[in-house]
Amino acid sequence: MKVRNPRTGEEDCEIAPASTEEVQAVAARLRANQPAWAALGPVGRAEVLECFAQAVERHSPAITAALTIDTGRHAVSRIEIEGLPRTIRRWAARGQALMTGLDEGETPSAVPGIVLKGRHIAYPLFGAISPWNFPVVLSHIDAIPALMAGCAALVKPSEVTPRFLAPMQAALAEVPQLAAVFAYVLGGAETGQALIGAVDYVCFTGSTATGRKVAEAAARALIPANLELGGKDPMIILPGADPVAAARLALRASVVATGQACQSIERVYVPRGIAEPFLTELVTRASEVRPNWPDIDVGELGPFILAEQAGKVAAQIDNAVARGARVLAGGKPERLGGGWYMQPTVLVDVTADMAVLSDETFGPVVPVTIYDSVDEAVAQANDSVYGLSAAVVGPRQEAEAVAARLEAGAISINDGALTSMVWDATNSSQKFSGLGPSRMGDEGLLRFFRKQALIIQTGQPLPLAAYGERG
Repeated sequence: MKVRNPRTGEEDCEIAPASTEEVQAVAARLRANQPAWAALGPVGRAEVLECFAQAVERHSPAITAALTIDTGRHAVSRIEIEGLPRTIRRWAARGQALMTGLDEGETPSAVPGIVLKGRHIAYPLFGAISPWNFPVVLSHIDAIPALMAGCAALVKPSEVTPRFLAPMQAALAEVPQLAAVFAYVLGGAETGQALIGAVDYVCFTGSTATGRKVAEAAARALIPANLELGGKDPMIILPGADPVAAARLALRASVVATGQACQSIERVYVPRGIAEPFLTELVTRASEVRPNWPDIDVGELGPFILAEQAGKVAAQIDNAVARGARVLAGGKPERLGGGWYMQPTVLVDVTADMAVLSDETFGPVVPVTIYDSVDEAVAQANDSVYGLSAAVVGPRQEAEAVAARLEAGAISINDGALTSMVWDATNSSQKFSGLGPSRMGDEGLLRFFRKQALIIQTGQPLPLAAYGERG
């Protein structure tokens, strides 16, 4: 499989997709080693994961350099790599706290003479299929807590952004105890299908359309599927908000990482009374944003990682304009070098029948709707098949009251897209945005246990005569 460079447009990398047989062989190896990994206990596993965190830090220059080529952006890549050791250490510490005493003690049953004890047993082999927008973060966001829980882990990163994997594997090789139960495989859809058939629990991050296919395959395999899918996140600006500060916040939350994030703000609702200063500031700031071309170290936005995505975003904008929307900033992707870039695009006069308000955009587009009442704004924000996350900006008490009415798993108050930074708040995706337990908060680790009940008779078991006919 040939891999395109998002900055040059050249296919400068090739990968050999893992076959079904190769995936099965790797899975068998990981399964064979998992009992010893589980037997290490929380403290032992935490010590091994600390070694991995240190190995990642040693290899971080090489991983960052490769990831920069993968994604066409340097600053965000550096942030990704710097965050991975912190994630590893957070789960190592929190995992020990969660698992200490987890299976100790017993409780009386509602049935006299019976006492209950429980055991938490890690799924033997966890699998993940991760996307291209944040390749390192999303390849490990589920794998690390699964490993800490005692699972072995098999991860398939996106075939669109595979370059980071070689230096990452070099880091993993320095920790043989972890390499025995943690592996990566590369490939496309067929490799992903093979992975689902080889594991006991699968996590997928990506589009809702592909998520359905993963869920269907997992159902056929009779394994749990944890899905983190698309979003169309709304931001409601309340009448009491500072319009200038709100505009700057809305821009950042909408277009950081070129808007290629599921938690990006993709719909903004602003009250009529502050719409003019809000839009003036938003358009001014949007027009000042620079692409990181030709110098990758200058500018705020990188290229579209997937070239096809530029065309999809352009089609949404064209659809909106054809239906009466107006473009106040940006408007069209442009080719710089061999990559596709887009100036942050501000749209007004948008309506619910436009794709830019109904479909996930995944690009630096800010459609703004002016509202006359908060009730109207809440109704419009909830008018979506998605329910990933949202944001409310304004006086805190009012903002919290509005947040309670929104149909989304996580609500940022006086900020936006905070789920990209805050991982210890348990939340459940709603509607078509996901399925299964939260990957955030303590549930992010506890979901990887199956529960076994020990039902203990402390008295005399009933004899067969107790079931005899008495006419």
